[in-house]
Amino acid sequence: MSDTWFTESAEVRYTVVHGHLPAVGDPPVHDLTILENARGNKLILIPGRRRDEDVADSPVRWGILGTGGIASAFATDLWLTDSGVVSAVGSRSQGSADRFADKFGIGSRHAGYESLVADPDVDVIYVATPHPMHHDNAILALRAGKHVLVEKPFTMTAAEAREVVDVARKQGLFAMEAMWTRFLPHTAIIRDWLARGVIGDVVTVTADHGQWFAEDAGFRLFAPELGGGALLDLGVYPVSFASMVLGPPSRIVSMSDPAFTGVDAQTSMLFGYDTGAQAVLTCTLRAKSPTRAAIVGTDARIEVEGDFYAPATVSLIPRKGDPTRVESTHEGRGLRHQADEVARRLAAHEVESPLMPLDETISIMETMDTVLAQAQPDA
Repeated sequence: MSDTWFTESAEVRYTVVHGHLPAVGDPPVHDLTILENARGNKLILIPGRRRDEDVADSPVRWGILGTGGIASAFATDLWLTDSGVVSAVGSRSQGSADRFADKFGIGSRHAGYESLVADPDVDVIYVATPHPMHHDNAILALRAGKHVLVEKPFTMTAAEAREVVDVARKQGLFAMEAMWTRFLPHTAIIRDWLARGVIGDVVTVTADHGQWFAEDAGFRLFAPELGGGALLDLGVYPVSFASMVLGPPSRIVSMSDPAFTGVDAQTSMLFGYDTGAQAVLTCTLRAKSPTRAAIVGTDARIEVEGDFYAPATVSLIPRKGDPTRVESTHEGRGLRHQADEVARRLAAHEVESPLMPLDETISIMETMDTVLAQAQPDA
């Protein structure tokens, strides 16, 4: 017999086949398609583009600030949801804005960020510029009366993050770090398992994010002036993952090796917590790592397969008994889920997300400040 259950995320629907969710106490839902996997004890994710009942009838009107790769990925994923549309784009040059707008069918294109944030047909600004520009760009939008979704890392330092958050709160506007992993279906399942206490006490969290990049002084990840380095661009994912599970660490030990431009090419971190738990995290620009994550508890462990920060398959492996596996069958890159979260919070007249709170964003930046200070004492 199979039962289907909702998690807290409006985007997540999954089916228990030849197994069960530990400590399930919610009523079953019977109006979803049930998929059965031939491999036995499985959870099969049933994704899909669906109208979220918690968003407003009118889609959120997005203004995209920046025209780089992540801006294109975000605009592409917005086609997969009904929660929002791209109404305008802004770039430092008219040509770049026009090319981006032509590609995505955007009517309003601005040669300058000031005119973009002043556009009356825009509700939220998605800040998609390089890291060092996030602080100024976000504050520009907030002071123009626009809500903001700011690419990660939120800013370059915790001090900058506090300033952005302070402006958002004084203005009474929504602000959120675009840590898209927080809003993915498999992350909602992980949160559900943790909330149920099915793995017992958390003992260890591990996560790695390594990518290989050809050495190029002009490439943003190697360029100090563009906020380059492994930690801010790649390491923010493992650090945020550990924060989601364990909160801020009470002890931090880190080690780093520089790239030829002076930015960190590889950084490893060991975090300690007052509970006795530890997190072991790594990031590198020099090699493609497994990019996996695990949460190890006294009663069970959770393993995230493949790129843990993107739509992924997760397994719950108990100390005794059969494992439960959630397959990922996902459309798009996964960035639409954070856009849906923004739409939900705006419809509820909320100014931040409980899934990626602003105080936690500041805490994550404080942690990374400490990591870099320890790893690069002479910087």
